[in-house]
Order: sequence, then C-alpha cells, then structure tokens
Amino acid sequence: NVDESPPDGIKVVVNDEDFSQICADIEGPVGTPYENGLFRMKLALSHDFPHSPPKGYFMTKIFHPNVASNGEICVNTLKKDWNPSLGLRHVLSVVRCLLIEPFPESALNEQAGKMLLENYEEYARHARLYTGIHAKPKPKFKTGAISESTTALNVGQPNNETPAAIPSSVADINRVITATEQIANVPVAAAAGSASVATTTQKREAGLAKVQADKKKVDARKKSLKRL
Repeated sequence: NVDESPPDGIKVVVNDEDFSQICADIEGPVGTPYENGLFRMKLALSHDFPHSPPKGYFMTKIFHPNVASNGEICVNTLKKDWNPSLGLRHVLSVVRCLLIEPFPESALNEQAGKMLLENYEEYARHARLYTGIHAKPKPKFKTGAISESTTALNVGQPNNETPAAIPSSVADINRVITATEQIANVPVAAAAGSASVATTTQKREAGLAKVQADKKKVDARKKSLKRL
C-alpha cells in the first residue's frame, strides 16, 4: 500500500526479497535548508513488527539535530510514542516533517542542535552545504547522448578504417623496415596497352609515396626506442 500510494514528497523503494528493509527517497521540503535535496532513508523492521517500532536511518549524509553521524534517526514516534496502529506511512511522514521542524532538545548531533538554538543562519548554512554536496538528485541523461558524443569524436575519420598498429619493439621495427624496402623494390609487371601501364605506374607511385611515409614513421619510432 505504501509502495503504490506513498506519502507526499516520498518515493518508497520496496525490496521484494526482504520486506524487513524498507527504503524511501525523501524530497527536501520547500523553504527549508534541505530544499532541492533528495535524501535516501531506511526503515529496518524487527522480527516482531509492528509490536515494536522500526529503526530509522538516513543513508544520505545530512546535517540535522536529530540525525546521528551514523544516520540513526531520533524521533519519539520511533521510540516512546510508538503505537502498532501507526503504520509505515505515518512513520515516513513524521521523518519528512522532521526536516521541516527539528527538535534540538533531543539532539543526536549536538553541534547541529546547539547551532539551531543559538544561530539559525549558521545552522541553515551548514545544512544547505551538506544538502548541496550529498543530497543532489542524479542528473538524467537524454537517450542517445553517448552515441552522439562518440560520433562527434569520429568526425573527419574515414569509415571502416582501423589505424595501423605501431611496432612496439626493435625487432618489430626491423621487420617493418625490411618489408617496406621489399615493397619499394617490386618491379611493375608489363601490362597490355598504354592506358593500363599508365594506371599501374600511378598506383606504384602512390604506393611508393605511402611506403616512404610509413618508413619515416617507423624510423622515428626506432630512434625513440633507442633513446629509451
């Protein structure tokens, strides 16, 4: 029931495999230092629930008088004022109301409680700082953003073309040099017709130019490896 119709400003996360652990995301109430924050909390139900109250914990770090450093929540509803008829909806609503009106008299965080009583502006500044750092909702990315950015990185690169591997050792470099020299010295076979010969010659010249360029890269790589 709580999952299908949660209290206002609260989204319940039910674990179907373990109903003793109830999580909820609580929106920071408007007009409080927790505004625009999203706080994850957990209710741990005991084996004799609802005869005994659940234990409440904030999993998101929060600066609040009634929340201990380990996240434990101190509120009378979960202690002396517990009644089996209250139910989880009431508990969640009380915890969210605690963000609106803290009770510094029963503070688990003494610094926050003292600050709230003596200097509200300083307390609010600390609470907003914690909210901005720890309770920011995760950004939602548009579908296709990854593929678009990948496409942008590939602008100007020919399709279906993989870069040639760079030789990683002196032996590899020597093999590449030998291969390029053999390719450079391959004679052009006689072709039938002047047009065919001209075309073959152009291809050979283009191939030699590419080989020379590759050889320069290999020589540079070889010198670099020698220096290392």
